[in-house]
Amino acid sequence: MSLRITNLSLPLDEEESALPGRIADRLGVGDAEIGRWRILRKSLDARRRDDIRFVYTAEVSLADPDREAALLGPDRAPYAPDSFDWPEPGESPMGHRPVIVGSGPAGLFAAYFLALSGYRPLVLERGRAVKDRVADVRGFDEGGPVDPESNYLFGEGGAGTFSDGKLTSRGTGPDVRRVLEVIADCHGKPSVVYEHRPHLGSNRLPLIVRTLRRKIEELGGEVRFSCRVEDLDLRDGRLQGLMTSSGHVPGDVAVLAAGHSARDVYQMLLRRGVPLEFKPFQFGVRIEQPQEEIDRARYGPSAGHPALGAADYELATRAGDRDLFTFCMCAGGYVMGSVSEPGYFCTNGMSESRHDSPFANSGLVVTIGRADVGSDHPLAGVHFQQQAERRAYLAAGRSYRAPIQSVRDLMAGRASVGSVPSSYPRGTVATDLGLIMPPVVMEALERGLPRLDRSFRGLFLKGATLTGPESRGSSPVRIPRDSTSRESPAVLGLYPCGEGAGYAGGIVSAAVDGLRTARSLVSRYARPGS
Repeated sequence: MSLRITNLSLPLDEEESALPGRIADRLGVGDAEIGRWRILRKSLDARRRDDIRFVYTAEVSLADPDREAALLGPDRAPYAPDSFDWPEPGESPMGHRPVIVGSGPAGLFAAYFLALSGYRPLVLERGRAVKDRVADVRGFDEGGPVDPESNYLFGEGGAGTFSDGKLTSRGTGPDVRRVLEVIADCHGKPSVVYEHRPHLGSNRLPLIVRTLRRKIEELGGEVRFSCRVEDLDLRDGRLQGLMTSSGHVPGDVAVLAAGHSARDVYQMLLRRGVPLEFKPFQFGVRIEQPQEEIDRARYGPSAGHPALGAADYELATRAGDRDLFTFCMCAGGYVMGSVSEPGYFCTNGMSESRHDSPFANSGLVVTIGRADVGSDHPLAGVHFQQQAERRAYLAAGRSYRAPIQSVRDLMAGRASVGSVPSSYPRGTVATDLGLIMPPVVMEALERGLPRLDRSFRGLFLKGATLTGPESRGSSPVRIPRDSTSRESPAVLGLYPCGEGAGYAGGIVSAAVDGLRTARSLVSRYARPGS
């Protein structure tokens, strides 16, 4: 048995090497009696700005295990980690190795766990390898054209490669922990396994993505780049293969993890009669502030302490008949152009591991429902996104500069003019966002922004600007699947997965969905060729 010790705290100036002594004091034993120990959870308690502390939960084993039972109490309990279960291969035949469509978090983790089980998956990725993709993205940021197949959204690692590297997840349990352990093992920092709000940074993600791909290849898998899936080869409602830009790929089992920006895939599925459903989705703007104002509001006199770094936030308020809330907050980060289609523009955010930009930014969104899009078409949400993205492109003079408006001007009902500061690398165009954004979003901003500012000590809107639209925060489509087998009820052998299928909302949740789809396949199918 080992013990789980909760509510251990350290002030900002104290190193984590002091934790064994704190554990010994809590248990009333000598330092020499502490055997093995490790951190299970680490979070920041900033409720009292004059006494900000890190709070820990730890696992500890005593040098004499027989003493542990006598030390149980309110803040110390027996610790038994949840086991990570994995099935033995099933018996249904698989005529070909499984095909994974897309190399985002869902696709990569599905491929990795299938490869671990000996299934030699084939990953088809429409974009380029991450090393080449980084160069393409840098070229776009410096003013180059959009490459429709290699950009912030398409390419090795998917949109997650340039999405800041936040590894927060609403889910918990052994599957989440296993995903975090794999990321840590692929050159991610070890602390991502236990930090409350783990963050890697966009500069670290390319190496992690490349390392995971190489593990898949070492285990017998294969990844083909610049290979776009264009159609399904079906016979009597059963998958026979995939038509790609590189030719026909045979396959009777395919994991569809194409991501929610692969709008051509949705169109192809509709042509093929695969059911699609409208799904409520996030839509809004990206708000940007001076990072020093956020630090002051969150940390008070402790702002700037090296143990804290750049402060983040997570805010929500009621704005009329709906919620206005932040997501994907990038402390010390940059606004980026999340563009995959020429002639359209939308924003996202990212930050590097150092969080050293003078700006903070976050998505600021509402949830768009069926009544807002005014149509029963399954792709009505996609069309809603595209209309705003096209207006943004035109408002910026048919360029990929970011339409921008200061919050002060928005609240005063006037357009911004002149130079408005922003971290966006391609430059901005001052405008009136009301000419671009749907009225439902503008109404929520006008009602909700003052309330958010009051909840943030009056510093949330100081110097704040808005760019937009922020339209790719979540999928507007769900591809139905069986709740147990995860298979499409319309196409046998097709397994919709991840954010693009409408079953995830971030790096970790998408990776977990890929893991669980791989588990379902292993439990059902024998290894190909066995």
